[in-house]
Amino acid sequence: MEKTIDEKRQGNSLVMEPKAENTRKLFIESYGCAMNFSDSEIVASILSKEGFNTTQKLEEADLVLVNTCSIRDKAEQTVRKRLEKYNAVKRINPGMKVGVLGCMAERLKSKFLEEEKIVDMVVGPDAYKDLPNLVSEIEEGRSAMNVLLSKEETYGDISPVRLQSNGVSAFVSITRGCDNMCTFCVVPFTRGRERSRDPQSILEEVNDLAAKGFKEITLLGQNVDSYLWYGGGLKKDFKNATEIQKATATDFSQLLKLVAEAHPKMRIRFSTSNPQDMTLDVIKMVAKYPNICNYLHLPVQSGSNRILKAMNRLHTREEYFELIRNIREMIPNCGISQDMITGFPTETEEDHQDTLSLMEEVVYDFGYMYAYSERPGTMAERKLEDDVPQEVKKRRLQEIVDLQQKHSKQRTKRFLGEITEVLIERESKKSDQHWSGRNSQNTVVVFDKENYKIGDFVNVKIKDCTSATLIGEPVGYSDNN
Repeated sequence: MEKTIDEKRQGNSLVMEPKAENTRKLFIESYGCAMNFSDSEIVASILSKEGFNTTQKLEEADLVLVNTCSIRDKAEQTVRKRLEKYNAVKRINPGMKVGVLGCMAERLKSKFLEEEKIVDMVVGPDAYKDLPNLVSEIEEGRSAMNVLLSKEETYGDISPVRLQSNGVSAFVSITRGCDNMCTFCVVPFTRGRERSRDPQSILEEVNDLAAKGFKEITLLGQNVDSYLWYGGGLKKDFKNATEIQKATATDFSQLLKLVAEAHPKMRIRFSTSNPQDMTLDVIKMVAKYPNICNYLHLPVQSGSNRILKAMNRLHTREEYFELIRNIREMIPNCGISQDMITGFPTETEEDHQDTLSLMEEVVYDFGYMYAYSERPGTMAERKLEDDVPQEVKKRRLQEIVDLQQKHSKQRTKRFLGEITEVLIERESKKSDQHWSGRNSQNTVVVFDKENYKIGDFVNVKIKDCTSATLIGEPVGYSDNN
């Protein structure tokens, strides 16, 4: 899954409100994309019904789970270090069981469970409903594994618990899997084919969050723009089944409309979009509804048409520019961010310059930039030699990062002297006298606490900025409270 600005998280042990009747303790850490954090909430919900409360203390856990990411080698190495830590504790507490969830579980199932024997249980992203059976297996002294991929599972019937929640913002999963088959990406192999969740179940989850006082949701999917619900499937009994199917379908733009109109005071974000699948209808919905945030994450990965083709990205540089122009015209103050990979196999200096020139044309607010990391099992790993030297990757990456920092400062400066609406999410990391939140464009804003509280929508006049943060003073509540 390509990542957004809200998804670059380190591993966190996650905690829910304890149930008095539950006697066992679950320690769960999540790494990688927002979908993993959302999945951990589903896992905690399932295991809560099996008698588990969550804990932040590893040493007291009966069951330790790590929800893993395979998108880059660095992510896998981080998880391996955590597994070493878990097993060191397990030697002191031999009754503790350790399991691996998520993308690494599917990719390294045999290695973890049978060869290295560093875990008791391996569970893939589509098999979490089988956790009660798998936990029973390992508690009886046997290893357990289920990494089967599903063409139907969306977990739409499970109400996620909100782990370590600020009570303000929450993830709502709307699709799972990906059909795009980018040559560098493991997601189609670890999370399976695309499938969409019933819009009614999505609305019910959003309604529940609104009733509990949440102020912002992020609609999640590996590729949200591919969301398509056929109203329960084809009506094959009729002669014009195709027409009936289309008439009852809900696409992503229509889902945005449903959610935006259901809760006009709730902020709506979504992630992640694929440039080839984003439609004008989606852009129009963002422009139309004030509660849909003016922020789009549009991973481009390269500015070179030759490299885009090698990546199996089904858009060209020129098509991407056209999409950006439509966004700028329809949503003039929209924040736009990117993902970029440098050093993809066969990338030349000319290809690299194409990437830099694309960035100069777009001028992104934010960016997530990486040197290419070969992932086992992908088409790029099977067909292409990782032939760009590491020192060249490092130099090109630094040039991309430097340019993005220049553009980020340029984009934050546009808010100077302006008033922007901010949803307070937490205390500032640098000062206990300041609140921190984001505006519609997803830019972090810090300001004096005064008498405001977490969950308030506040109008803030911007006085200063860095490349990543706006600094201002509150001028009153916004009309959104």
